[in-house]
Amino acid sequence: MKRLCAVYRSPRREGMYLFVDRDRSLEDLPAELLAGFGKPELALSLVLTPERRLARADARTVLAALDEKGFYLQLPPQPGADPEPAP
Repeated sequence: MKRLCAVYRSPRREGMYLFVDRDRSLEDLPAELLAGFGKPELALSLVLTPERRLARADARTVLAALDEKGFYLQLPPQPGADPEPAP
């Protein structure tokens, strides 16, 4: 399963990112999510597969969230947390 994704950076919190399908309009996302996230800044676009390694998230988890909710919100790491994603 391949997904073309857009990854947006939050201007409000360093390390917070929002993954969405590349062709999805941000206007379709919950207003509460965008209010807390701030105006999304495009960080990158990528082809996401279950095998792809991401910096702080498991690709399968991201893909499942895209299917269920239409987005995946990556929160900043907790101080002292392991920066490696779960297997």
